[in-house]
Amino acid sequence: MTPLRRGFLLALLILSALVSGCATKIRSEVTSFHQWPDNMSGRSFSFVHQDDEAKSLERQSYENLLRTELLKLGLVEQTTGAAAQLAVRLDYRITGRDVRVIETVLVDPWYGTPWYGPGFYNPYWGWHGYGPPYYGPMWPSMPVAREQSRRYSIFQRELRIRISDYASEKTWFEVTAKSEGDQGNLAIVMPYLVQAAFKEFPGTTGVPRVINVPFKK
Repeated sequence: MTPLRRGFLLALLILSALVSGCATKIRSEVTSFHQWPDNMSGRSFSFVHQDDEAKSLERQSYENLLRTELLKLGLVEQTTGAAAQLAVRLDYRITGRDVRVIETVLVDPWYGTPWYGPGFYNPYWGWHGYGPPYYGPMWPSMPVAREQSRRYSIFQRELRIRISDYASEKTWFEVTAKSEGDQGNLAIVMPYLVQAAFKEFPGTTGVPRVINVPFKK
């Protein structure tokens, strides 16, 4: 294996490791605003809905995720007919956009010519070729840089949560978690958005922060 090819393969391994590392976490930008009192533990909560939202199985699934975080805060879900002390509302959405990028890539200089392929000298790809006159410094086979177009989709995922006083409608806590990536299935990403929204709860009010949550495949 030539030094050039060894260096190229090493670069590919490093790039692969970097890509794998990025893919193991869901990165979210979280911003919260709050006036969260110290004596909220033990207060009851219930989810509030508009129109027929309560019938949505998708929403129920996301509310189950949110319920887990609320219970961790010491809140208690109101399951009887009495009114809860806190009203909890969540909203979510996902939008997508197509992206086109121009990349510079290394390709074989003989690519697209009749002399490209097995049987022709090409140390870059490790193929053996003919002898003179097609071999030597006058017939280099170093990789060359070319521009290549690539298209893919990026999705913006967003979760909003509001906790307010049921009677006075005073807002105690509201948070927005935004994430961007190639995963267009909101159900897969939602557990990580919920976790990010309550990370470092209640957080510094009005100050955006980046939260990375390990992604479990």
